Amino acid sequence: MNVAKMQQPVVWQDSEIRFNAALNDLEPRRGEDVIDSINSVEDTKGNNGERGALCVTNLRIVWICHKRHAVNLSIGYNSILSLSIRKAKSRLRGTHQALYVMAKFGNTRYEFIFTSLVKNSPRLFTTCQSVFRAYETSKVYRNVKLRYSLIKDGKLITLPQEEIMNVVQGVWNLSFEQGNLGILVITNVRVVWFSSLAHNYNVSVPYMQISSISTKISNKFGEALVIQTLSRAGGYMLGFRVEPQSQLQIVVRELVAMFQVGATNPVFGVQFELEEKPAPLDAVSATRVVDDVEIVDGDTIAPVNLPSYLAEANKEQDRDVVFDEHLGLAIESMLDESWDTTQLFHVVHDE
Repeated sequence: MNVAKMQQPVVWQDSEIRFNAALNDLEPRRGEDVIDSINSVEDTKGNNGERGALCVTNLRIVWICHKRHAVNLSIGYNSILSLSIRKAKSRLRGTHQALYVMAKFGNTRYEFIFTSLVKNSPRLFTTCQSVFRAYETSKVYRNVKLRYSLIKDGKLITLPQEEIMNVVQGVWNLSFEQGNLGILVITNVRVVWFSSLAHNYNVSVPYMQISSISTKISNKFGEALVIQTLSRAGGYMLGFRVEPQSQLQIVVRELVAMFQVGATNPVFGVQFELEEKPAPLDAVSATRVVDDVEIVDGDTIAPVNLPSYLAEANKEQDRDVVFDEHLGLAIESMLDESWDTTQLFHVVHDE
């Protein structure tokens, strides 16, 4: 008997790179929060000389051209390979420190360069790097985890924003046609099962990665709870035996209720608060300076030139190999050899 199956809206915002997206695709989806919005930022790689606004959310970085909103970028954090700070040549600011974003989507690598046009403002660097770091360290909110560090002293290690709704003892995991006795924990973020004898034998399934919750009759184990994950989450089919039968129905109803809420309005787990928030306009006593921006109705601005964002798109030959004392490796020299590699912030994605 199929109990709950939902056609969930695909969460693409944190995993895809989109060029010239429709404006409604740039609007925050449910669970997506705008953390900071930085005006006067140049897309130095693809639209050098054009001012735009850069929006940092808990799922992605969005850049929108001031003159024509149809020219824009959406870069999901899960596609980002590294962030670094080094010099770039800007038509509006000259040679200046800029944020380099190396990313990969599909089989293609991209490079994005953003230059802040506001003097003495490090917000572009600090906000993007800090939020990206918060995203990388909160994947358990969004990904299915197997044999993960979930349990301490026989209890689930709860996450920030996570509340335990129910703990069900004596639940059998029916993987590989054999039963393993354990404990099922239902929270507002995920459903977790772990073995009573070996706590490292466990599974954590966020509601946003579930496609259906059902009960099915097994010849060997009788009626069982079945949780099916989305194909992008591995397409796992997890079976659990809950006794007695009345307890099974209670667990199913509670899981379905939490699934319906958690799937439509997910908790992504990226927490970040600006230490120095910009003052509102009505609180600023100084004279407001209006950017010299011309609103253009025609098609005078070309759409995003996709090849210009390809990593090493303008590279004609290999650069000299040099020894980097910070890395302790021989590497190809940077475009700007004065760049200090200690400024590099690089995170290797979980496998």
